[in-house]
Order: sequence, then C-alpha cells, then structure tokens
Amino acid sequence: MTGGSLGVRTWSYGTLPYINGVIPGDEKLLHSKSLVNVRKNSTKMFSGFREKERSLPSVWCRCLGCRKISMLLLIAFALLVFVLGSLAVDKETISLNVDQQIGTLSMVLPYVNGAPSNPGASWIFGKKDKQKDENYLVANILNEDDKNRFRIVGSKGASALPSNHPCAKFTFPPPPPPNLRRIGPRRKFQFILLVLIIRVALNIGIWHLDAIASMPSSSSASPVLQNLTYVHDENPIKTEPHGGSDFGGYPSIKQRSDSFDVKESMTVHCGFVKRSKPGLQTGFDFDESDLAELQQFHDIIVASAIFGNYDVIQQPRNVSEEAKKNIPFYMFIDEETEAYIKNKSILDSSKRVGLWRIVVVRNVPYGDARRNGKVPKLLLHRIFPNVRYSIWIDGKLQLVVDPYQILEKFLWRQNANFAISRHYRRFDVFVEAEANKAAGKYDNSSIDEQVDFYKQEGLTPYSEAKFPITSDVPEGCVLIKEHIPITNLFTCLWFNEVDRFTSRDQLSFAIVRDKIMAKVDWNINMFLDCERRNFVIQTYHRDLLEQMPPPVATVIRRPPALPSMRGRTPGKRITRRRSSSRRHRKAAAGNKDQFPLSTF
Repeated sequence: MTGGSLGVRTWSYGTLPYINGVIPGDEKLLHSKSLVNVRKNSTKMFSGFREKERSLPSVWCRCLGCRKISMLLLIAFALLVFVLGSLAVDKETISLNVDQQIGTLSMVLPYVNGAPSNPGASWIFGKKDKQKDENYLVANILNEDDKNRFRIVGSKGASALPSNHPCAKFTFPPPPPPNLRRIGPRRKFQFILLVLIIRVALNIGIWHLDAIASMPSSSSASPVLQNLTYVHDENPIKTEPHGGSDFGGYPSIKQRSDSFDVKESMTVHCGFVKRSKPGLQTGFDFDESDLAELQQFHDIIVASAIFGNYDVIQQPRNVSEEAKKNIPFYMFIDEETEAYIKNKSILDSSKRVGLWRIVVVRNVPYGDARRNGKVPKLLLHRIFPNVRYSIWIDGKLQLVVDPYQILEKFLWRQNANFAISRHYRRFDVFVEAEANKAAGKYDNSSIDEQVDFYKQEGLTPYSEAKFPITSDVPEGCVLIKEHIPITNLFTCLWFNEVDRFTSRDQLSFAIVRDKIMAKVDWNINMFLDCERRNFVIQTYHRDLLEQMPPPVATVIRRPPALPSMRGRTPGKRITRRRSSSRRHRKAAAGNKDQFPLSTF
C-alpha cells in the first residue's frame, strides 16, 4: 500500500510563502532578484530640495503614523465623493423642476380655448377617460363668428357644449418628464459607498471591535462537571505493560476507565504529577520569572511551541492594536532551540521575538520533540490557570487574522467552548492509521496496538449513523478553547492517550470525544479545514528550508555600446557585407512549384 493511494500529504498547502522567489529565512527574506542601484542626480542644486521632499512625509509619519495618515486620506476621499455626488443630484433636481414648469406651460396653453390643438395629447386623460372618449375627436374652432360654440364630430347624437362649460377652464397637470431619474437610490448608493470606504480605511479597526463586543462577560456553563482537580504523585510507578511516563503518572486501565465517568467532582491524571504546581520540578520546568508571569490573569492568550529546533518562528500579521495590548503571545521552546536563536542573535535579554514572548522549557519529559510539543498544546489550562480563552497554533503556522475575530467566529457566534478543524481529506480513524503507517509517521506496531485497543473498546469506522458528528479525524494544528471544567477534562484525557500510546493525537481524538459525549450533553465545533486556512498559513519545517537551494541572482545584461566614430571621415559610408538572404529567397521561390504548402 502506497502513500499516494491513501492520500498522504507530502507537501504543504498552496499558501506557502515561497512565492515570487521569496523564501523565509532566519527573520529575513531572501530575494531571488537583485536590487538595481538607483543612479543619483549629480546636480547639487536639486539635491537639497529633494531631501526636503523626502523629509516632509517622514515627519508626518513620525507625528501621526503612516497608517493613520492613509486612513485619514481615505476618509477624506470618501467624504469628497459623497459631497460631489450630492451636488450633482441637486443640479439634476433643479433642472428637473425647470423642465417640469416648461412642460406645464406647454401643456396648458393649447387648452385655454377649450380644446387641444394636438390630437396626440389624448394620452394624458388616463385609461378610463380614454376608453370613454375613444370614438370622439375634438375639432378645431369652426370660425371666428362662432367662437362660443364647439362642433363635435365622429359619433351619432353628438351635442354642442356651451361656452361656459367647466371643461373650458380645465387645465391638466404637467406630465412626468420622459427620462426621470430616481434620486433616492443614488443617494443611498453614495451613502453605502461612503460607509464602505470608511470601513476599508479603518481596516480591521471596526471588525475586531465588533468581535470584542461579542465576548461573553461570564464563562460558559460546564455540563455536570463543576470541580476538576489533578493527581499528585511524587513517585509514580509503572504497574502495567502499556506505555506512560513519569510526567503523566502511569494511570492504570481502571483509572483510565473511571476518568470517562463524568461526575460533578473529579480527580484525574493530567501531567505534572510530581508537584502540585506545574513547571516547578515536575518535568517541563520554567524559570521563576516565567512562572510568575504564567500565573497572571488574561482573558485571552495565543500559544505555540518549537522543540528540537524543528521550525522557524513565524510572526503574526493583521493583529489589532487592542490585541497587541491585551492578548499575550507565548512561544515555548526547549534549550536546543534557545541556543540556536541566540546564536543567530534573534533572542536577547528581553525574551521577545516580535510579538512572541519566549518561554524556555527546562528538563523536558520526553526524548521525542513532537511528544514534548503535546504538553503545551493539550495542557494550556494547567500552565495558565487564570486564563479564560486560548488559541493554540502549531509552530509551523503563521497567524494572519486578529485573535478576537477567530474567537468570535468559532466560539462566541457558535455558542461553543471548544473548536477544532476537521482533517482536510480523511474522516475515519482506521483510514488515518493506515495513512500514518504508509507515511512513516510512527512505527507500525505501535499504531496497530493503539487501533486494536480502541476496537476492543467499541470504536467503529465512521458512518452516517454518527451524524451530526461530521468527522472522527481532526486537523489538530489549531485548538480554540474556553477554559472550563468540561473542556479541561477533555484535553486532560486526550493527553493521557498521547502519553500512553503514540504521539499521533489524530488517532486518539475520537475515542475521548465519544466517551465524554456519551455521558454529558456536550459537543465540539469541528469546522472545515478550508476555514482554518483562512486565518493561518502553513510554512515549511526548518529541515526542508535548509535543504532548499539558495536563490539564484538574476544577471542584468546591458545592451552593447554603440561603435565609436573616432578616426573616421565624416560622410563616408561604411560598406558592410550583405547577407545571402536574396539568394535564399530565390531558392525558396523555386521550391514553391515543387512542394505545395501544408495546411493546418
């Protein structure tokens, strides 16, 4: 069985940043095109003036900020469009009123004498009058001597109307102009255009404010489970042949089964078992200065990790000023990664790399860097005990949307407390296990042992009977979570499966979710993977970046210089040897009779 038949992803998505010859490096961009030196003007007279021109925008940028200046210019442009459009509409309205008055006079004058001079004016009467008078035709006045009488022709029994008939003084209202333009929709369009331009000017300044306003003031209710505590064992002992670790505490099969029986108050294994306070001589330890910061209260945090120097730190983009001020970004790294970024002069004493606050992990519990990464991924509620919401992204991802907007879309709007994307292709655990074996993600015997264990517990292939559950396999590189007891229990038990079996958390996700959902009314928002790719960009791992060839510099070839005219007599023609093109044309003409042209 090959990886291609199972749909194994061998490369990353198409959103990778290797575009236009740009490759991400160590906090730098390597361009495949060389820069062209701009020739400086040698005239000193204009150099000072140009420097002043360059310095004026820089002064404005320093005083107000380039982003604010652009926003103000866009808003001013929007107001200008709105005002000019309003003036154009007013001019049309004035001209329209004049046309209406002229039309009124032109329609009234023919009827002063009691009859229209133009038979085509009968359309003004309307449908009812037109039906009544369709057999009648108003004639002109007979003669000057009989001005007070009218002659009606065209029907039998027609009678003459007296001169004092009310119709003689009747005047018709002016007709509507033939090309009347509707004023209302145009003003509405201008107002909509004004609002759109202002929103573009403010960029994410409005959207993230809407998301902040949607944040709940209190935590969501946790079904059944109200109090969750964790096992503390200074000397854990392995009593069963299955996996486990000192860090996880070696829970027995019975303890594992009891942990799925959701009650109002529970105590479960959840890593950090050697001490009551995580990060202090428990394995996965932190410096004291970092421990103090991790205990602080935050409404929202964003977290990621790089272990084994496996990835390159990616800086978030499109983050609002409110998020930069109120949402901390934490990056967990091991000592190997710390040594590398210090050697590259990326990390200094401030412990910051861009938006990321670097937290160095000492005494990592596992020899596998990927398994070490599962500790902050699944146990953020233990590392940050005073946080309401968290967004986890893998180290290979770059965040490109404001965190407030992500939480609003996948948690607050959906009335959910845990969200994760589905796998982009597979939705069955057994198919996922075969794909992992084909791709060499883990040793095959360990994967088979884990899947066989789940079969005995009742795990079945995915089918329509599980609906509304749409998938058993997540794309687990992003976790969006509200820290309440039921979600903390879920990630604790999920971590215990990763600690006991393989580190492939896609294989253990469904069994933990289904067992908890069988006990309580709780669900997970599994959104589409294409939605995930809208707010994170996947990049290459460091080993792939180092294997890529360096970019090839583009050589700019200049045209050859014109030949010099020195030493030649002016006006003397330079004789050049003509090519034998005339001879070739003769040969080609002679061949036309022998070989007919081919048709296409």
